[in-house]
Amino acid sequence: MTAEGAPRVERDGDVVRITLCRPKRRNALSREHLGQLLAAVTEVGHSDAAGIVLAAEGPVFSAGHDFTDVLDAPLPEVRSLLALCTELMETIQSVPQVVLARVHALATAAGCQLVASCDLAVAAESAGFAAPGGKGGWFCHTPMVAIARNVGRKRAMEMALTGDVVDARTALDWGLVNRVVPDGELDAAVDDLMGRAIRGSRASKAWGKQTMYAQLDRPERDAYATAIEVMAAASQIDGAREGMRSFLEKRPPVWTD
Repeated sequence: MTAEGAPRVERDGDVVRITLCRPKRRNALSREHLGQLLAAVTEVGHSDAAGIVLAAEGPVFSAGHDFTDVLDAPLPEVRSLLALCTELMETIQSVPQVVLARVHALATAAGCQLVASCDLAVAAESAGFAAPGGKGGWFCHTPMVAIARNVGRKRAMEMALTGDVVDARTALDWGLVNRVVPDGELDAAVDDLMGRAIRGSRASKAWGKQTMYAQLDRPERDAYATAIEVMAAASQIDGAREGMRSFLEKRPPVWTD
């Protein structure tokens, strides 16, 4: 039985949907909720699922950190809270599954960080994105680590310094999301992109995802050195051999992983 406010975890075929369920708290990422999300993502990560959809219910996707955890808390407690949040973001990128954010509404601060940390993101036209600390008193230092790696320096600085909401179409143009669709078409668009993202060899894709994150922020020479070693090694796995063999034999591939 799911505890009140705990994320809802539902599996449909090869895809697991993890839904934030604290609508009255604007899906704020309290310490408890972060721990629950981390446990859910970790558990799915050890399963045979191929994909994870990260969704939310209520009028806001996520308002970020729950200030009741932070206000008047001593420094060690705030540091450990931010470390827990970072662990969740890093786990999303380290699990072998494709993780796709389904963004139906406003995502701010650590909520926007959550979207930026996912492999893919599909947003409804009514969604918005912000790092509001820039116009408040607690700058969005940790959210901007993920956001800046999606949108680039100048746009990241604009989001961080102004704190203004970026609409979904602008977020698409800036690279924060992959698709923007009318609200009523959100689930269909999520299913379509996820379906295309999880096809093929799961072992190959899992290794590919891990290597992508390992090389993206490295100097080009280092990135190539990493990619060469992994790609050479990956040529030896069953999925790679089947993909090449089926291509040469002009037949559909049969994936065993």
